[in-house]
Amino acid sequence: MTGSLNLWLIPLVPFAGFLVNGLIGRKLPKAFATAVALIATLIPFLHVVKIWFQFPSLTVPYVENLGTWIWTGNFHADFALQLDQLTMIMLLVVTGVGFLIHIYSVGYMAHEEGYWRFFAYLNLFMFFMLTLVLSENFLLMFVGWEGVGLASYLLIGFYFLRDSAAKAGIKAFVVNRIGDFGFILGIFGVFALFGSLDFQRVFAAAAANPSAYTPYMTVVCLLLFVGALVFINKLTWLSGKLTFLNRFSL
Repeated sequence: MTGSLNLWLIPLVPFAGFLVNGLIGRKLPKAFATAVALIATLIPFLHVVKIWFQFPSLTVPYVENLGTWIWTGNFHADFALQLDQLTMIMLLVVTGVGFLIHIYSVGYMAHEEGYWRFFAYLNLFMFFMLTLVLSENFLLMFVGWEGVGLASYLLIGFYFLRDSAAKAGIKAFVVNRIGDFGFILGIFGVFALFGSLDFQRVFAAAAANPSAYTPYMTVVCLLLFVGALVFINKLTWLSGKLTFLNRFSL
């Protein structure tokens, strides 16, 4: 591993919160689930703030390679995390707003059954979102992408005994597959054009000779854009649907 920012801690801590609440939260007091969920989001936020103060002295993009993930034939993908200007902004937003959402949810879900389960799902959502934001290649980003879809499905279908919630979860799952299809085709197109899924290699090659990849690169970008549109719609719809189900479902 290169570097010393320990970027891996940022997504790992919410995942630990998900495991703790998911495995033993049901057997312990509600205050325990609350403490685990809040600590699991506060620590990443504080770590991101610390990195933000160090950011001006970093050479970006800053990459931490945790090791080889997949290596088969001509295909190679590392389990690597990347930090640049956009990533820094998104980390502050995801961890900061995510922590506030967790605080709000403490009161919002206080009298609901499965309180521990809700916070386990919310921590899992944070883990996958942070994995998506920190990914250094398209493949790892896709893992975070799919994970956010899974966590969205679990949160939307949280009240699974209600028919409206069950149908909403299925609808979210189907809609996600539309974006995933476009995104997967876009990733295949990136690899076909550049022989790599690493952001730095792909962007450097495209910038060095953009005319060599037209008009195919336009098609690839449109396919990725389809996935991005569905992803944004998914997050907006998730927040609204959770509010509706909690307040008005029978």
